[in-house]
Amino acid sequence: MIDHIFLTVRDMDRSIAFYDTVLPMLGITSRLDYQGASEVEGPIELKGFGAKGRMFFWLRKGTPAPGAVHVGFVADSEDQVNATHAQALSCGAVDVHPPGAQRHYDPRYYAAQVKDPDGYSLEFVYKSWQH
Repeated sequence: MIDHIFLTVRDMDRSIAFYDTVLPMLGITSRLDYQGASEVEGPIELKGFGAKGRMFFWLRKGTPAPGAVHVGFVADSEDQVNATHAQALSCGAVDVHPPGAQRHYDPRYYAAQVKDPDGYSLEFVYKSWQH
């Protein structure tokens, strides 16, 4: 199981606005600003998102590397995939594939995919056999 992931974003305010609007559609409603230091990197400023007492999705300012990361977010239903996809598009995401069954994986794999404002690939996924 993954504990956390960092995305490096060009414009922190734009990315916070995007994720503050999109992630609550998936029940990811907590936000945390973190400032600390690393022995290797020096000062670190992170913006975290999470749910149920866990912060697991973090943004940091820098030069994005969108081709290096694909993030799949769990959805609780096909309706939630549809709503989150629509919300992401309304917030400036670029459509990669609209909601639907991803039969090349499994006929019960229902998902939609977008690119966020920095070009990161985001997928909203409902797998009925995992619920």
